[in-house]
Amino acid sequence: MRRWTPILVLLTITGLVIGTLVFLYQRSQVPDVVFETEPPERRSIVQKTVATGAIVPRNEVAVKPRVSGVIQSVPVEPGQRVQAGALIAEIRVIPDSVSLNQATTSLRTADINLSDAKRAIERDRALFAQKALSAVELQQSELTLSLRQQERKAAADNLRLIREGAASGQDANTRVRATIGGMILDVPVKVGESVIESNTFNEGTTVAVVADMSDLIFQGQIDESEVGRINEGMPLRITVGALENQTVQGTLEYISPKGVLEQGAVQFEIRASLTPPEGVFIRAGVSANADIVLAQREDVLSIREAVLQFDDEGPFVEVETAPQTFEPRRLEVGLSDGIHIEVLSGVDVETRIKKPQGG
Repeated sequence: MRRWTPILVLLTITGLVIGTLVFLYQRSQVPDVVFETEPPERRSIVQKTVATGAIVPRNEVAVKPRVSGVIQSVPVEPGQRVQAGALIAEIRVIPDSVSLNQATTSLRTADINLSDAKRAIERDRALFAQKALSAVELQQSELTLSLRQQERKAAADNLRLIREGAASGQDANTRVRATIGGMILDVPVKVGESVIESNTFNEGTTVAVVADMSDLIFQGQIDESEVGRINEGMPLRITVGALENQTVQGTLEYISPKGVLEQGAVQFEIRASLTPPEGVFIRAGVSANADIVLAQREDVLSIREAVLQFDDEGPFVEVETAPQTFEPRRLEVGLSDGIHIEVLSGVDVETRIKKPQGG
């Protein structure tokens, strides 16, 4: 038994060594790589750039009051359609104490002067009837009476203007009216709030915002790297976030000549006219993206850019000449949309092109 023990140990060690060598050999063997292929396809290729922005009315007006005071009534609300001249709000004037006192004093003075002029004209007419006063002097008295009447009227109008916001025979400035016809987009004031008149030194409080919702435009921005590739008159495909599965057609009509630096990049403003779909209401201010079509090819032979390779002589692909046998072939390519590229010559629909590993 003792003679067989070393032999068994030796055989066991030998078996382990052989097994280890076999395992390592199998692990070192690289499996055969099977490359996948794909054919070219016919498709439409559209090269475009994207601008972000919003849909806004072409004509949007902020209605301002012509007098300062307190909002007394607001007979309109957002969403309501109005005609030009429609009443938007009424304002109760809070007169300034100093101005009111001066206007009152001026009216009293005018009343006194008018009363004196009336007594003077009665006396002069009596003297003229007695031939004790010349016609020229009577005419001068009549002129003085007319002037005093005008002064009294001007003082009364000035007092009414300070108290009520309008002189006699005029539409009260306290009535704020729409300057254009359209839809009320916003009424930022409420009854009881104070408002400031629009004048040379102050733009005034906005009482309402009115816009013509039948004429909308896309207003957005485009990066400086793309602005040199677009021109007025280009077609746009506008995707509105609030409209699912619908696009709005537009035409580029304005490109700003000056860029604005925003977040480290220069942006240029663009505007485009819209043609909304029939029966679709687009609200003002909704976000939108505009695809500006730079070039387009319909029903052309194309391949994925992922299979395209380049060297010093230009683009090429590896085509299958026999099962898992490939050779390079030069291509003439055209328009690209960033994913697919047009093939002008070099392959056809029957060609099998080698796909890259992992792609």
